Amino acid sequence: MKTLVLAFTLFAFIFLGCNKEDDGFTPTLPPITQTGENTFGCYVNGVLITPRDGSGTFNVPDRGMILVAGPGPTEFSYQEIKVRDFASEKTARITLHLIHPDSISIGSYTINESNCMGNIDSPITNNVFCRIFDYEKGIYKEYCSFEDSGTINITRYENGIISGTFSCRVRNKNDFNDIIEITEGRFDLDGYTLPYANFP
Repeated sequence: MKTLVLAFTLFAFIFLGCNKEDDGFTPTLPPITQTGENTFGCYVNGVLITPRDGSGTFNVPDRGMILVAGPGPTEFSYQEIKVRDFASEKTARITLHLIHPDSISIGSYTINESNCMGNIDSPITNNVFCRIFDYEKGIYKEYCSFEDSGTINITRYENGIISGTFSCRVRNKNDFNDIIEITEGRFDLDGYTLPYANFP
């Protein structure tokens, strides 16, 4: 297993409690592809997370999924896949933060310690963090990855396309005994066409 410092940040709001939706939308887990289909999906503690566009604020659209690199403008030490559900009752946001994109290649990478922060504030490790809604308590909780808590498998990284699968465990930021699973994760993005994709 490679140990590329690939910070894989997952920042999630779980938006479905027992698949509750007010607009009748039912998310589906996309197939695993490597052709730049601009898809993303995973289960966080058994709840499916997918990107959805919102209505926008201050003339800025709420994009369900974007791909950014930083800190820029010419030096890129990380790349982020930001996935958000702006349309559900409990909104979702998932960010994959990949360190040193110029070193990424096809292979399997370990997910390590997270401080529950992304962008330049993320530690230089493979890491995942998420914020989820606890319907039983009616609050959001933050969960972060820890050492050797999962893997990300890059299956394609060329010509603007990044594809892969992932799974890991994350623990509550305020209670390390509270650990949940992220399973069946997959993504297939084309950086050139993603800005024009729609996520209903």
